[in-house]
Amino acid sequence: MFCRFLFQRIDNSPLLLFRMFFGLLISLECYGAIATGWIRRTLIDPKFTFTFIGFEWLQPLPGNGMYFYYFIMGTLGIFVAVGYKYRWSMIAFTILWTGTYLMQKSSYNNHYYLLILISFIMCFLPANRAYSLDSRADPSLVSHSMYRYVKWLFVLQLFIVYTYAAVAKLYADWLDFSFVKVLMQTKADYFLIGDILQVLWLHKLIAVAGVFFDLLIVPALLWRRTRAAAFIFSIFFHLFNSIVFQIGIFPYLSLAFTLFFFDPESIRSLFFKCKPKWEDQSVIPLSRPTWIYFGWGIYFLIQILLPVRHHFIKDDVLWTEEGHRMSWRMMLRNRDGLIQFRVVRKDNQASELIKLKDYLTSKQLNRVASYPDFIWQFAQHLRKEYAAKGIPIAVYVKSDISINGKPRRPFIDPEVDLASQPWDPFGHHDWILPAPWSARETPD
Repeated sequence: MFCRFLFQRIDNSPLLLFRMFFGLLISLECYGAIATGWIRRTLIDPKFTFTFIGFEWLQPLPGNGMYFYYFIMGTLGIFVAVGYKYRWSMIAFTILWTGTYLMQKSSYNNHYYLLILISFIMCFLPANRAYSLDSRADPSLVSHSMYRYVKWLFVLQLFIVYTYAAVAKLYADWLDFSFVKVLMQTKADYFLIGDILQVLWLHKLIAVAGVFFDLLIVPALLWRRTRAAAFIFSIFFHLFNSIVFQIGIFPYLSLAFTLFFFDPESIRSLFFKCKPKWEDQSVIPLSRPTWIYFGWGIYFLIQILLPVRHHFIKDDVLWTEEGHRMSWRMMLRNRDGLIQFRVVRKDNQASELIKLKDYLTSKQLNRVASYPDFIWQFAQHLRKEYAAKGIPIAVYVKSDISINGKPRRPFIDPEVDLASQPWDPFGHHDWILPAPWSARETPD
């Protein structure tokens, strides 16, 4: 019965329309990165790029190469929207976007990671079977249906994202509204709404609404009786996020996802009035459905397990950041730090303090002052720089950080040579000092 449910043919209007919205949004994301100067600030100006650890071989193209890189991605987005060489365009975009995501993390965003996942999913879906240049060039491609499991790929992915986001908010600084206050303090200069964003009742509303929206939005969209109200609330919620937090295409991509919750016939009647109505409800089995179960089963197993890995790493992820990325812990903390790197030559014990502004941009400096992987990577960079001159060194760090506006506390063990320390992507690093609060307390 489960097989019959997943492999029943349904109208493919939601997938066709989502392809158009998705292609348009990713093209705007890429062209916008060029127009706003994001590429220059993030990938061209820095003298040193903080890649994801293990991907140091992925470096920005020299000169103005990254402008061309993003222009190509934006153009591929247009190809996806119009369904031109769809499969190859989608695969090429996914590879290039994943590359630029791993290439730098100074501007890390959970939404960039989600875009990788959705792009990956789209590579396997028949989203060009109608209303595309591909189907116009080759009429044999035309189909007005899709397997039902296509819809549920998106529903399950969104359910995982929103559920983990809701659970992550159930911690002290969110529940007592103090973090929302910290978050809104940076918006005080906004035109018209800046003062309103500072009032306590709005902080309480945002905190409560944030938890319940993340926890209930997918079930509410699935249930016919609450679908319309949930959709209207989604519009308000995501527009609020777009205006206040200015997080690019994500709010609009989230709204595009709601297409898969509505009746395909309704989507067809609104957007594709000339499209034939799909009435055949028969089950057309795939030649190898076992591979579909196995492949997507492994994918979603990873999606379920990856966000909980921090529970198996020593200490509190709020303090250590170990296991934070790719776990849907969105807008949960504000980190601020002071840091000092001291280099000691091993040949004569001469010591010098590093002038960080000679190496890093202001955004990079903020990350290095607050995040352990950035600190470790910069220590390794210094080691390699001095090694190229034939000078063996040790690197010691003095670091104090503040989380969510709390008083600064010592963060890195100043007696440990970070240049000689290995990196474990799934374990704890003992040179990170213990959190100054117990597992059941909030930072004081």
